[in-house]
Amino acid sequence: MKEISVKGQKRAATGKKASKELRKEGMVPCNLYGEKKDEKGLPEAFAFTASFAELRKAVYTPEVYVVNLDIDGEAHKAVIKELQFHPTTDALLHADFYEVNETKPITIGIPVKLNGLAQGVRDGGKLNLSIRKINVTAPYKQIPEVLNIDVTSLQLGKAIKVGSLSFDGLEIATSPEVVVCSVKATRASRSAAAAAEAEA
Repeated sequence: MKEISVKGQKRAATGKKASKELRKEGMVPCNLYGEKKDEKGLPEAFAFTASFAELRKAVYTPEVYVVNLDIDGEAHKAVIKELQFHPTTDALLHADFYEVNETKPITIGIPVKLNGLAQGVRDGGKLNLSIRKINVTAPYKQIPEVLNIDVTSLQLGKAIKVGSLSFDGLEIATSPEVVVCSVKATRASRSAAAAAEAEA
């Protein structure tokens, strides 16, 4: 996985009013969840802020990054756990990060990359990508930037499901029944099939 650096500052004041003031200053309220647990055994949130300018490079991209957080000089490695956007302006309102290390497995969505020209496309069909990311579990050092899927032998009217895939060193967390991609018949492919049948 690629890495990116983001600087932040600890935040003392939390709550809606404080968060609103931070956003006016171009800052984004964030939480970092790590090994520390609260009385209920749930991960404890470490509150900090980062500038929108710093965060945008890790947020508005299809790529998945390990984020090197520098919070008041304290270093943390993390991945983005959850993002909250404004419903109408799409502005980033809040970001949650999950701390990682080299041994602890994490579950994260990794972009899918389809490789090759599907047989069904050669026969006049159209290749449809149904999901853009597949969730995988592994220590972050073992997780690739993309999941390469060979579609060369995919026939017209057929699909590739998550359950038929495997990747070295990764456990797939997405449901096996989820369709990744398929080749659908087009008007041209149906006409060609009808013509072939008529000839036969």
